[in-house]
Amino acid sequence: MPFGCLTIGEKKDYNNPSEVTDKYDLGQIVKSEEFCEIFRAKDKTTMKMYTCKKFMKKDGRKVRKAAKNEIVILKMVKHPNILQLVDIFETKKEYFLFLELATGREVFDWILDQGYYSERDTSNVVRQVLEAVAYLHSLHIVHRNLKLENLVYYNRLKHSKIVISDFHLAKLESRLIKDPCGTPEYLAPEVVGRQRYGSPVDCWATGVIMYILLSGNPPFYDETDDDDFENHDKNLFRKILAGDYEFDSPYWDEISDSAKSLVARLMEVDQDLRLTAQEAINHEWISGGAASDKNIKENVCAQIEKNFARAKWKVAASPAEPRQPSPAPQEAEPTTRCNGEASAEPHTPPTPAHPNSHDLCSPCRLLHTVR
Repeated sequence: MPFGCLTIGEKKDYNNPSEVTDKYDLGQIVKSEEFCEIFRAKDKTTMKMYTCKKFMKKDGRKVRKAAKNEIVILKMVKHPNILQLVDIFETKKEYFLFLELATGREVFDWILDQGYYSERDTSNVVRQVLEAVAYLHSLHIVHRNLKLENLVYYNRLKHSKIVISDFHLAKLESRLIKDPCGTPEYLAPEVVGRQRYGSPVDCWATGVIMYILLSGNPPFYDETDDDDFENHDKNLFRKILAGDYEFDSPYWDEISDSAKSLVARLMEVDQDLRLTAQEAINHEWISGGAASDKNIKENVCAQIEKNFARAKWKVAASPAEPRQPSPAPQEAEPTTRCNGEASAEPHTPPTPAHPNSHDLCSPCRLLHTVR
């Protein structure tokens, strides 16, 4: 089936599975995510490598919906900082999405490998994220799941660009959105508070990313034992609703006032007062040369290794499990979309919870209690 011919919802002819294997060699599974399996794939004609995401229709309505949603969104976008959709196949049993392959490292790996790391390096990363977000917002697309784990270097060259991945939770902003989704530590106050929301949630999440990259710490955390899921999330959400974060000493002592100003304006609790992505691009810390060139690697890396140890934050190799045991619905579409990964490691107070440690299943049930 030609790339441009798949129209969601129309009666259509299905691809034969052999059409996929005739064109591509599919390697071993690289990892399994909440809705799909991810493979490396090689085009048999060009020998070029791609990423293949396979969604199994039998896995339920929300899996089918996630696949269709990602197809619709990715067919709309073309930007240097967004992984591009290359090919689509739909068989009777599966959706296959072929995307550009990013071969570079995740941002944390890159920081840890640097001999010198400064605000200017962070500014370069944040600028690229903001440019992609501003582009999405110009198309009325809200990503809704921006986080460090969805940012990767495109290749291993010294000046590689950053690319954003994972669009299955993205949504067209045809009207204000109500259903909460995302990773808890990156959620904006309006999402936690069950208010209607839109593109400003992506700007909030970018502020959280910037805070982590400059200090090695998450802005919001709770010292409750991580096994006490309910109280942990209630306390976390109360802090988010109140905008209760600080530029703690000594982690922020060497960070410029300009950087702190941009973080504060991106993490403005009132979404109507929050900077837009384009306004943030125009901020002096991004475009005006105000980012400091002082080496902050030692302090940042020490906190990254403490809070985001590889065994703790790289746990996306298997689908997220519910935080509390409950009977799984057979085919019902929930009113909320859940995402994120469950931590494989116990939490040791007072180390802050890492930004990818929880799925949203239980927090969704808690949101009304923390308003």
